Amino acid sequence: MTEEKKMQQKEIKEIDLMILFRKLYSNRKKIYKSIGIGIVAGIVIGFSLPKTYQVNVSISPESGINGTSGLSGIAAMFGLGNNSTGFGEDALTFNMFPEIVKTNPFALEMLQIPIQTQKGDSIILYDYLDTERKPWWNYVIGAPGMLIVGIKSLFKEEQKDSIKVIDPFRLTLEQNGKIGMLKKVLEVKTDKKSNMTKVTVSLQDPLAAAIVADSAVHKLQEYITDYRTRKAKQDYDFQLNLCEQYRKEYFEAQQEYAKFADANRNIILQTVSSEKERLQKNLSLAEQIYSQSMGQLQVLRGKLQEAKPVFAVVEPATVPLAPASPKKMLIIIGFAFLAFVFESAWILFGKDIYHDFKNELKKKD
Repeated sequence: MTEEKKMQQKEIKEIDLMILFRKLYSNRKKIYKSIGIGIVAGIVIGFSLPKTYQVNVSISPESGINGTSGLSGIAAMFGLGNNSTGFGEDALTFNMFPEIVKTNPFALEMLQIPIQTQKGDSIILYDYLDTERKPWWNYVIGAPGMLIVGIKSLFKEEQKDSIKVIDPFRLTLEQNGKIGMLKKVLEVKTDKKSNMTKVTVSLQDPLAAAIVADSAVHKLQEYITDYRTRKAKQDYDFQLNLCEQYRKEYFEAQQEYAKFADANRNIILQTVSSEKERLQKNLSLAEQIYSQSMGQLQVLRGKLQEAKPVFAVVEPATVPLAPASPKKMLIIIGFAFLAFVFESAWILFGKDIYHDFKNELKKKD
């Protein structure tokens, strides 16, 4: 019995599929018409989207950059452990590149970089973003808002934002909008496994996209370098001041000893000998302290150089030759497929559901 039921269910499914197929085949002209409309819509949308060029830059920090080196052992000789020099765990790591790019201070610095376009125009990024074209439907949708802004501008003095007077603490609507535009075209992703960072810039001008990508990489390097060397530079500057102070004390002790020795060259008195011995001890102590401080300064100088991160640019920024989007053929195929799916669903199920619903409404009336 079970085998017979299975056979019957298979036959029913095959019959149902044949009925659906015949239903679609009998309405093939409608399907062809819908697909044609979908193709036309895909062509219109595909050619309405502005060309966008994409630049990808891949960078990788040197291996073992967060680890210790042989200088730690030398530092220990002078009493400069890792805790005292601040070379422990970093609060700002390379995995935080994507978060750094999203911050307003980074975006404001990027907006001030000078760029060039394929047409030869020299312009800052802040002003260039206004030249990016949009699809025609954006202007249609935004027409009411533009009309309201235009009316408001008639009743008040126009104050155009200047990139030179941006106050990060109090941004205007225009400046905040420019930051949002930059965050859309600049994307940074970090692969924690390979420790590779990929910087992607998408703009409508290929040369501008390459310049922005290269500048973004340099800005990120400066951010990390400044952070990692800040504590080391503070320690180095502090030690340098100490060395200057100890050097003066050493020279003063040396001159005091030399003057006393010259003034009492042929005098043999116990008081003179005691004073001379005291001055000599002070000179030796000052010399020892100055020598140790100079050794510490050399170690800190090495630490300062060691703290500077080294980046390997695996894939540098290059001017793209072909646009990355829009992919017109994929858009056309996608719209044609959607038109086929919707029309088929309407023929197979939509009509029946619509008629049933309509009949129920008539019965209620």
